[in-house]
Amino acid sequence: MPVAKKARSRVAEVTEPAEAPKKARGGDKYLSRAVGKALQALEMLQLQTVPMALNEIAHRIQLSKTSTFRLLRTLENSGYLVANSLGQYALVPQIRSVVPTQFLVRLLRAATPRMQDLSRDLRESVSLAALFENHSEVIAVIESPEVIRMSNVVGHILPPNASALGKVLTAFLPEPRREKLLRSYGLYRFTPFTVTNAAELAAELDRVRTQEYATDREESVMDGCCFAVPIFGECGDAPAAVSTSIPKVRLRGEEHVNEVIAALRRTAAHISDELFGSAWKNLS
Repeated sequence: MPVAKKARSRVAEVTEPAEAPKKARGGDKYLSRAVGKALQALEMLQLQTVPMALNEIAHRIQLSKTSTFRLLRTLENSGYLVANSLGQYALVPQIRSVVPTQFLVRLLRAATPRMQDLSRDLRESVSLAALFENHSEVIAVIESPEVIRMSNVVGHILPPNASALGKVLTAFLPEPRREKLLRSYGLYRFTPFTVTNAAELAAELDRVRTQEYATDREESVMDGCCFAVPIFGECGDAPAAVSTSIPKVRLRGEEHVNEVIAALRRTAAHISDELFGSAWKNLS
C-alpha cells in the first residue's frame, strides 16, 4: 500500500453572536442556529468551483434571503467570503484549506462508531475518506481483525482512477472540479488492471454515479478488492465516502459483493443522516 503521509492540521473558527441560547427542536438547547448556518454555508461554498448567488445559498441552507444576506455580509466582513460585482459569493482563497476542519470533526464523530460496527460485522478493514481542495484523502481506518487483511493508511491520497474511494468521490464532483482533480493527480498505472484511458475512466465514473458505488478489483494493488459508497450531502453532493477492503481470496462471488455493498450503503446512510439530517434540522 502507499506510504503514509501525515495529514495536515486544518483549523477554523466562527464567532458566535452574543445572544441567549435557544432550545432546538429535539436537540441541545445550547446549539447556535446562526453558527450552524454559517458553518453550513462555508462548507457548501468549499465544494463550489464558481461563486454562488444569494438566492441559491438561501435555498440550500433553508434560510430566508434577508437572514442569509446578513449572514453572508458578516462572513464577508470577517474575511471569510468575497462578493463579486454580480453579488455572488465565494470563499477567499486563503480560507479554502481551512474550512473543512469543522466538517471533518463532525464527520469523524458520526462515522467512527458506524465504521467499527461495519468492520466487526464484515471482519474486514473499513476506511473513511473526504474531499479537499484538489484531492481526496483517507481520514480514518478501522483494521480487519483477520491475520490476512487489506490495510489502508490515514493521510493516503487516493488515486481517482484506481481506488474505489477515489472513484466515488471524483464521480460526484461538478465537472469543472472533477477535471481539475484528474489533472492534478494524473492517470497512473498501479497494476495491469488500472484504468489509464481517459474515455474509459469517464465511462467508469458515469457508472459510479448511476449505481452509486465504486469498485477496485486489483486496480490499485494485486490480490486486493475494495468497494466504496458515497456519503451524500444535502444537495446530492458526496463530500465523503466509506469503503471496505477485502483480500481477493475471501471474496465469495457476486452475491457476497452485493451483501457488502448493501452493508456499506446502510452505514453511509446512517452517517449522512447524522451529519445532514438530525444535526442540521436541529439548527433550522
